[in-house]
Amino acid sequence: MDLGLAGKTVVITGGSGGIGHGLVMEFAREGANVVSASRDVDTGEKLAQRAKSDGLAGSILPVATDVTDRASVDAMLDIAHERFGLVDVLVNNAGGVGKTCPFDELDEETRRWEIALNIDGVVNCTQAVAKDMLSRGTGSVINISSNSSLLGEAAQNIVHYGAVKGFVNSFSKLLAYEWGPKGVRVNNIAPGWIVPHKNEEIAAGSFWNRLEMGTPEGMQQALEDGSLFNMSSLPIKRLGRPEDMAYLTMFLASDLSSYITGQLISVSGGVYMP
Repeated sequence: MDLGLAGKTVVITGGSGGIGHGLVMEFAREGANVVSASRDVDTGEKLAQRAKSDGLAGSILPVATDVTDRASVDAMLDIAHERFGLVDVLVNNAGGVGKTCPFDELDEETRRWEIALNIDGVVNCTQAVAKDMLSRGTGSVINISSNSSLLGEAAQNIVHYGAVKGFVNSFSKLLAYEWGPKGVRVNNIAPGWIVPHKNEEIAAGSFWNRLEMGTPEGMQQALEDGSLFNMSSLPIKRLGRPEDMAYLTMFLASDLSSYITGQLISVSGGVYMP
């Protein structure tokens, strides 16, 4: 199915992480001009070279970006305009857990870090592309939330992270109502466990490395051995992969979803069912 994304300018934040890797590559596969906005430019360059070697229809432009700094976001947007033109799609994927711990042990530095990345980053990037979209009466914003904002068990030892992702849920719905009459759609995806295929696909700054989550290969083996936690109650008994997130994100970015806005969809094998 042709999603009509060829030639579209797509900004994806956090493009060097596990989910970001899948988003960047799949949008490029559809022929989009992808700006991979991340602090990890080296990983972005590797993805850009891979897209070229694989002969993907689109292109990937890595731009060093700190989404918590509005000036950095604006500078990234200037580069995007110069290279590709106005932004058609924004995917607010950058986010993360500062550290895992009981809530009563959460320190102020971690709390502020999670707010800056998961809340300020989304606000900064969305405001930055507002003129591009609202001036033309078209555009799609897709925010990446988390199942930890929806399920208590999914927020075990990351309560504050789940709470700041709850902001993303409310923000998406309220902005969708405001921007809908102006031609811009805003939707929200809450992933469960999304696991890269290979350990080599994980950037150094990914939570997989920072929080010592194990390896993708190890999780796949545990699944096959029947020892992977939380799988007994999962309706779809396989690991979620970055492309599972990418496929839904691309649909919501495309005109095929032109009558859909303000929605929250969980990509988690059915672990969350509203």
